[in-house]
Amino acid sequence: MLEQFKEDVDAGLSSCPKVLSSRFFYDKKGDELFQQIMAMPEYYLTNKEFEIFSKQSDKLIEAFDLKKDEYFELIELGAGDGTKTVELLKALQREGYSYDYFPIDISQNSLDGLEKMLSEITPALKVVKKQGDYFGVLSSFKESKKKKVLLFMGSNIGNMNDDRAREFIYKLGENLNSGDKLLIGIDLMKSIEIVGPAYNDRAGITSAFNLNLLDRINRELGGDFDLEKWVHAPEYDEETGYAKSFIKSSVNQTVSISAIGKSFDFEKGEKIHTEISRKYNDTIMKNIISGTDFKLHDKLTDADGWFADYVLVRG
Repeated sequence: MLEQFKEDVDAGLSSCPKVLSSRFFYDKKGDELFQQIMAMPEYYLTNKEFEIFSKQSDKLIEAFDLKKDEYFELIELGAGDGTKTVELLKALQREGYSYDYFPIDISQNSLDGLEKMLSEITPALKVVKKQGDYFGVLSSFKESKKKKVLLFMGSNIGNMNDDRAREFIYKLGENLNSGDKLLIGIDLMKSIEIVGPAYNDRAGITSAFNLNLLDRINRELGGDFDLEKWVHAPEYDEETGYAKSFIKSSVNQTVSISAIGKSFDFEKGEKIHTEISRKYNDTIMKNIISGTDFKLHDKLTDADGWFADYVLVRG
């Protein structure tokens, strides 16, 4: 992982415009900050999807076409702390469904915390945690003929542009069988008054989360980023539905990274692109899905219609 981090940072800061991958947000400190983000009043995404999972768990189970006498594998990509998923797990346990839960995450810290939490809440549930890259882990399920339900929640698909999202969903399908289900949580397009504060909160938690990427480079790669010379600079375009996060240099400066053996120059106002958080509508989603082996099977939304969980079926 450290070697990959080094290679990605070198490539990203050598490119024009400069970019750093959002996948490296999630070290121990980043995990803690993201937990704080999900608890922020401005960050509606977590609460809206939690509402779906807590108030419509029966509808989710119905959408998955599950049978109580048929074992299935419940697989979650980017499981995190499991706050939302546990509502579905409790409903499945309560109704007597036969399944095992396979949380996949790049963060071992998150997986360990999730396992501990579930051992207390759903002690009878078999949890098989898998640390690593999504497709690297998913390939181990490819030969299994057991029914699968794959969860990809939190609007994580929004961290990709539409072409990458289409390719990503297609590749997920390569690891599933005909009739298997894929749930994708998506954030729906809304006004900047609602979306903006979710990525630029008053308490500065999203700022700390974004800037922690530079701090991680300092800690792990021997960088000398002075965080006082950088600012969190999010943007949102209501027309396209793209929310973007940047780290902007407030001065002309040069940064050295010893593990890479290079220095990088930054002009005042120059931005490093760190993340996109795409917002969707039905037209956009249907266009993305049309280039995959999936078809739209069902769609659930929160009461305000701000967030949706699309349930797709593999053809």
